[in-house]
Amino acid sequence: MASNIQPTGKELFFERDEIIVSKTNPKGHITYANDVFMRLAGYSEREILGAPHSIIRHPHMPRCIFKLLWDTLKSKKEIFAYVMNMSATGDHYWVLAHVTPTFDGEGNVTSYHSNRRLPNRKTLDEIIIPLYKQLLDEEQKYPNKKEGMQKSFEMLTNLIDEKGKTYDEFILSL
Repeated sequence: MASNIQPTGKELFFERDEIIVSKTNPKGHITYANDVFMRLAGYSEREILGAPHSIIRHPHMPRCIFKLLWDTLKSKKEIFAYVMNMSATGDHYWVLAHVTPTFDGEGNVTSYHSNRRLPNRKTLDEIIIPLYKQLLDEEQKYPNKKEGMQKSFEMLTNLIDEKGKTYDEFILSL
């Protein structure tokens, strides 16, 4: 579905006290979405349940951020990440996502739970948007998407290393 949608450049907003919530199976297919998620994404419950979470992936998001997200989740750790999502209309909205794995009694991941809040606008404008543009520009230098993602991932890790922080420390310090 999302691959046919073209970005409009129009930004959507939600209230500071609203939380976007979704839950996926271990493969990333949506098993739950709250009303705020569906309203911003522009999909009905019938359309969204069972769909891959990437249905709301904005094409201007650096792929390396999703690599980092999935690498972290596969290591059974939580992650915070700034993400620009795209609605069914092509409009976009920014979130600060907190994604956590859910475990069964034997420690196996059974699902992922994501709470998304309204990010700080100054942080977006001054740090995240310029950083993501750099990462996306790096990715697009390479005709091979996988190579581009790897190069932008290296760029991201180098930038964070230069700050003397871990990714978590960097994100939580913003």
